[in-house]
Amino acid sequence: MKKLAESHRDKLIDVLNERLTFERIGVQLYDRILGVLQSSGPELAGGKLFGQLRDHRNEEKEHEEWLEAQIRALGGTAHEDTEHSRLVMEESKGIGDVILRGESNLPHMFHALLAAELVDNAGWDLLVQLADEAHDHEAKREFKHRLHEEEQHLLLMRKLVIRDTESEVFEGQPAM
Repeated sequence: MKKLAESHRDKLIDVLNERLTFERIGVQLYDRILGVLQSSGPELAGGKLFGQLRDHRNEEKEHEEWLEAQIRALGGTAHEDTEHSRLVMEESKGIGDVILRGESNLPHMFHALLAAELVDNAGWDLLVQLADEAHDHEAKREFKHRLHEEEQHLLLMRKLVIRDTESEVFEGQPAM
């Protein structure tokens, strides 16, 4: 990360704080969905989907903690109110409204989480590109590791949204 920070350390800390803010939001989103699944009964709370979502939530938490450590190592604080972190807070309000303050409609929550995961993927991809440009191979490896995890989150959300949409569109029709 040191090589990446050589150009403009403060801007890098701002970008990392943006990711950190989004990861914190991601943990909250997953916690809410897991809570809805748990309250829906043992068949959902004990199922494969619950386990996958719990694992994704734990990865989001690990991303949060890792980013906090990176920001501190660069001399920043992990609770800074930065330009990019404020932007992320504004951008994520709609998603948060659907999941955190909305009704407990799981298909709607999965749809909103799909949008969040798209943004999350783009953010980690940006960090990979920045590390690549700076020829910071260690940072790139770390960012790519987390991007790969986020890609798995995205794949699951896509599957869930496609499944829910297909069941709505083709309800009562023979399978194609």
